Amino acid sequence: MNEDTDSSLAQKAAAGDRDAFALLLERHYDRIYRIGVRITGHADDAADLAQEICVSLPVRLRSYRGQSRFTTWLYRVVVNAAHDSRRRQAVRQRSERIHIEDSTSTHAHSCTDMSQSVWLRQVLDQLSDDLRTIVFLVFEEGLRHAEAGKVLGVSETTVSWRIHKVRKQLRAYAAEEGQCDE
Repeated sequence: MNEDTDSSLAQKAAAGDRDAFALLLERHYDRIYRIGVRITGHADDAADLAQEICVSLPVRLRSYRGQSRFTTWLYRVVVNAAHDSRRRQAVRQRSERIHIEDSTSTHAHSCTDMSQSVWLRQVLDQLSDDLRTIVFLVFEEGLRHAEAGKVLGVSETTVSWRIHKVRKQLRAYAAEEGQCDE
């Protein structure tokens, strides 16, 4: 089997051939790890990334069409996985920071600030599912409008329009209840 090209091994592995998959990993694990180290800058992160890629590679191989060299395709897989991992880590860190800030600010805020926070949560609960989802993806998860659009299967313009609608509804609720100067 050692004479098999990477491309033929990838096709066999995608079809469920465990030996072909094992040989591909044997040939390319070091490359996956090395690229991971270069992108992440940390050996531990690169090891985690390599493990994640190895676990998902059987499914990912189904998308390999042989239109480029296998190593070129694999490079793209590793780079994309590294960027996805970095984004997930940034979101996780941002969420932890927000949670810490919320916990800290809860103790430091006056009753007025807490009542505004409660008011905001109540208003967000009144939004439609589509609008609440947009708020979550854009404001809490930090996705760009184009990314949120891909997640939801709608255009970037639709996401932008929904964000505008959320802001408009929040201003209207605030004006009705005297929560802002508008």
